[in-house]
Amino acid sequence: MDFLPLPQLPAAPRQQSSLTPHSRHFHSFRHPLFIKHPSPITHIHFCPTRPHRYAVSSATRVLVYAPKTGKVVKTISRFKDTARGAEFRKDGKLVVAGGDDGVVQVFDVSSRAILRTMSEHNQSVHVTHFSPHSPQIVSASDDQSIKLWDLSTQACLTTLTSHTDYVRSALFHPTNPSLLLSGGYDSTFRVHDVRLPPDTANTITMRHGGAPIEDILAFPSGGVGISVGGPILRVWDLNMGKCVRALSNHQKTVTCAAFDGSKGRVLTGGLDMMVKVYDVEEWKVVHTMRYPAPILSLAVSPDDTHIAAGMTDGTLAVRRRDPKANEEAAAEAKQAALAGGAYEYFAEMETVFGTGHVKAKGKDLPVAQGPADEFRVESKRKVKLREFDRFLKAFKYGAALDAGLKKTVRPSTTFALIQELVFRDALRVALSSRDETSLEPILSFLVKYVTDPRFGEIASNVVSVIIDLYTPILGQTPGVDELLGKMQTRIERELAFERELVKLRGALDMTLSQAAMTQVMAA
Repeated sequence: MDFLPLPQLPAAPRQQSSLTPHSRHFHSFRHPLFIKHPSPITHIHFCPTRPHRYAVSSATRVLVYAPKTGKVVKTISRFKDTARGAEFRKDGKLVVAGGDDGVVQVFDVSSRAILRTMSEHNQSVHVTHFSPHSPQIVSASDDQSIKLWDLSTQACLTTLTSHTDYVRSALFHPTNPSLLLSGGYDSTFRVHDVRLPPDTANTITMRHGGAPIEDILAFPSGGVGISVGGPILRVWDLNMGKCVRALSNHQKTVTCAAFDGSKGRVLTGGLDMMVKVYDVEEWKVVHTMRYPAPILSLAVSPDDTHIAAGMTDGTLAVRRRDPKANEEAAAEAKQAALAGGAYEYFAEMETVFGTGHVKAKGKDLPVAQGPADEFRVESKRKVKLREFDRFLKAFKYGAALDAGLKKTVRPSTTFALIQELVFRDALRVALSSRDETSLEPILSFLVKYVTDPRFGEIASNVVSVIIDLYTPILGQTPGVDELLGKMQTRIERELAFERELVKLRGALDMTLSQAAMTQVMAA
């Protein structure tokens, strides 16, 4: 049975150009720069702030490069052993790095002075990250542990020891400051809740499938994660703890993964000397780049103008392009509109010769038969679903609601989507686990239409669910409190207006009754 989209949806125009936008984009990277280092390039990270300098970890140094010139502008060499996993803080003023000596260090980028030293790991530290939410750092080590550090005091806040082998990837959850994600050589992708004691059941475990996990990513919405290891890339629904995609396009181990600047594509690098680019809408390879040596590290600049790859022979390859004048504004608008990782489930096709049918996702499609030894599958135009319909089809209710709130969607369609969520008993799921940033678009929409006679009842029901879910945080989030205050004001004004109408109706009824009685008496 086909998935039925919501009604009143305009048909999207079909793409007819043979040259896809992905091909045009990556063919515009025409200025390759190759820089030779004496040791392998183990990690690359672009600074989130302009001019997007990038830190390269190699041997016992961290080198900071200027993107326009390709020249080294800072060299941090305060390491006793190999430097690992150097990354900028979001303001670009600090760099954190680990090393094979087990020490985590924080440096001032300007002076290159050591500001913090944390040395509780007893084996190599390959991963370090600044928290996007608070002054904290996470580090992952070959001693099978993950440590959360307080940047202000250097104190270790918690130690996670659920992995049973090297931990080579870890990061903070993009939207929930209480969650950490990690991947290890024990072939597990884990979600940790640091609010609970480490010895309790505070971990969701997902198995990659036998191969050690080399790198992980999380989409900005926090609902979808990626793990790479062996020749396989897996896409995970982090809320359900289930694998929804398994792709094997590399011939050898995939060592690294990175988002492009728009978060609409995922790049993977492997020991087969290839970089594969995946479109996150359909999870197909849309571009391939070949390099002269096996790839260990990969990064894309936030403005999507530089692709840097580090190789086992010490070569740093940087490809760059010149953006168009209006591209920066368009990229920012697209980033704001991006709600999260979009994905679809497998659609495996199996041709059954001799039966006259092709099986696709459990249903039979007709096959036109010619001669006995020939089969031709009848072409059937596929209905193109809107973004929120695709999320509904994949049971991603939160992402579907976010997509339905975009300005391009009519309010009648948005409320039809909300009714569908109620019908599926999924409204609470779609509204739960949100922060202030993701709640505000929903509340702004409800404030606008709560007094509309067409949608008022549905909007009121949604507000009731939100208040029920988020009562503990009311009074702590100024943006949410302000919107709820506006809603209360609009509802009170509407009620006052209706009371005045009731009074007016009563007065009119009395006047009409007296007029009718006068006419009767006169008759």
